[in-house]
Amino acid sequence: MSEGALADNPYVEEPPTEFEPVGQLDAATAREQAERLREAIRFHDRRYYVEADPVIPDRTYDALFARLQELEDAFDLETPTSPTKRIGGEPVDELGSVEHVAPMLSIDNGDTPEEVRAFDRRVRDRLGGSGVEGQASLGAFGESEPEVEYVVEPKFDGLSVEVVYEDGRYQRAATRGDGEVGDDVTENVRTIRSVPLELTGDYPDRLAVRGEVFMPREAFNEHNRERIERGEDPFANPRNAAAGTLRQLDPSVTAGRPLDCFFFDVLETTHEFDTNREVHETLPGWGLKVNDRTELVEDIEDAIRYRDRLVEERDELDYEVDGVVITVNDREQCERLGSTSRFPRWAYAYKLPPRTEETTVREIVVQVGRTGRLTPVALLDPVDVGGVTVSRASLHNPDQIEELSVGVGDRVRVLRAGDVIPYVDEVIEHDGEGHFEFPDHCPACDSAVERDGPMAFCTGGLACPTQLRRAIEHYTSRSGLDIEGLGEERVDQLIEAGLVDSIPALYDLGREELAELEGWGERSAENLLGELEASKSPALPDFLTALGVPEVGPTTARSLAREFGTLDDVMAATTEQLEAVDDVGPVVAREVREFFDSERNRAVIEGLRERGVDPEPFETAGGEELDGLTVVFTGSVEGYTRGELQELVERHGGSATSSVSGNTDYLVAGEGAGQSKLGDADSEDVPVLEPDGFFELLAERGVRAE
Repeated sequence: MSEGALADNPYVEEPPTEFEPVGQLDAATAREQAERLREAIRFHDRRYYVEADPVIPDRTYDALFARLQELEDAFDLETPTSPTKRIGGEPVDELGSVEHVAPMLSIDNGDTPEEVRAFDRRVRDRLGGSGVEGQASLGAFGESEPEVEYVVEPKFDGLSVEVVYEDGRYQRAATRGDGEVGDDVTENVRTIRSVPLELTGDYPDRLAVRGEVFMPREAFNEHNRERIERGEDPFANPRNAAAGTLRQLDPSVTAGRPLDCFFFDVLETTHEFDTNREVHETLPGWGLKVNDRTELVEDIEDAIRYRDRLVEERDELDYEVDGVVITVNDREQCERLGSTSRFPRWAYAYKLPPRTEETTVREIVVQVGRTGRLTPVALLDPVDVGGVTVSRASLHNPDQIEELSVGVGDRVRVLRAGDVIPYVDEVIEHDGEGHFEFPDHCPACDSAVERDGPMAFCTGGLACPTQLRRAIEHYTSRSGLDIEGLGEERVDQLIEAGLVDSIPALYDLGREELAELEGWGERSAENLLGELEASKSPALPDFLTALGVPEVGPTTARSLAREFGTLDDVMAATTEQLEAVDDVGPVVAREVREFFDSERNRAVIEGLRERGVDPEPFETAGGEELDGLTVVFTGSVEGYTRGELQELVERHGGSATSSVSGNTDYLVAGEGAGQSKLGDADSEDVPVLEPDGFFELLAERGVRAE
């Protein structure tokens, strides 16, 4: 709503701090007063949290808010987008998953001017010219040098989110996750006051925007002080604080923490934009907060100079930044440049140099990872590095320790380049005792340590309690076989009780021994055993991911399953055969081959099979009914995730890709279908099917949707 439309609202310019008793109001008057209060509070929220220009004192605002809450309670007037919903809803057992309306890709990055200029050259070459001082490069659009402007803005060190509005009303929010699917944080983001619950101005019917949730530095320091006073551990840095707060299961906890949000990109909308600069200028009119340091520059050299200025000014900012995002301004040019599977070709992140400070090493400990890799970590005298208290820093590996010649008591320089765990860059002063001697036996199980190049590994395998715990946690996690009831504490409990000494031993658990454990009972024991039984026929991609093969995540696991079909064929594939698979390069192929060559890993697989765990061959559920068919999905289909639909097509011989091209046979458009994919389908003459039409097509070809 515009400020003009609020001119006759008595709660905007000089609102009262006292009101008539609620008991003297009739229902109609209460309803009208509540609506005016909502309008006024939204206006004041925007002035305070978005424009940083409040027009009333805090105590007056508090009085308006309290009055609205009183009216809603007394007359049952609560609405989904009322400002009072920001205090937090009911706690949940776990965060659900949400499929994004459009992919939320990462951004390619570098930390030198040469890398940034190389990005500019790639952009100009693809658009038909060259960005190199007069050197010609014939592109698809002739010899002319294309004009390319860039939008530059700080790269915020927070947590990226997608926020969706329908008819101007807040619908949902999700974390970035893997770029396709993220955690549903709708109720938590609802509590952030710089995120409007209703848009203002001439907003579009549908809008999906990308923002960055962060905790301002000053608020972070104050919040940490309060935590310490309450006897709680302080957060390590603002990014951790924001990420941990946004993933709270109780929204009221989120509401009590000082989160903020900048919006910077439109993922999908019914509104047409010609430039990314126009996006930045339009969002505030809809009530969405943007960063005031965004600029339009004429060429890449101006972008480099912008980054250099930001390096000098970043300590003055009230938010953490770790780089500058450089984006092609013309959105039509962005469409022509396209994207890889991981990065848009029209954007680049020019990283800032790391912050550094000096401190003293007090202890060096060695951590054991899930794969047995040993990582040395320096425990430090706490030091403030760019507004973040650092008390531990990675030493990477044994070779790094020797190269630095670092030891306990040494004075060191610590760098933090946006990492969760900063690292030791150099030793400033030795204490005379020499560098730390890396252990030749695992600190967790005393097994021999084996070196592989610069890395060190525990040879204890799953006999090592730390490796065992992390392997089981991964096997049962959502990214593995998604076995509910086995969180970190319960896995520790099973290991300490001697009930589990390997992954296969999970399937030997009995009802009585589980029910006798502290915190368990007959029902929880039955539930876990039911989950374990249901996990004995996993989809092959899920099983490959659950095994914890290095470098193999869900996407690569699906590619391996699609290529080889069965677990035995994956295990028997040569390095050359593996390299030929989509999403598998030389490094991944070597890791996969070495994993299945390991006697220890084969023993785990054999133990699982002996207990009835039998991954389904990738094409078991179908055959070649969809052979030659290429399908792209956009939007949501009730009852299915996008991954499930893609797997259904692929199991029956078809191909499910992520982008529309001339080779696409059908675009299946569900609810909230992406406008860009619909536009691509139109330009490529690709037929668009609604979900019902897609399932009819499957039925015609003899495929039953499960």
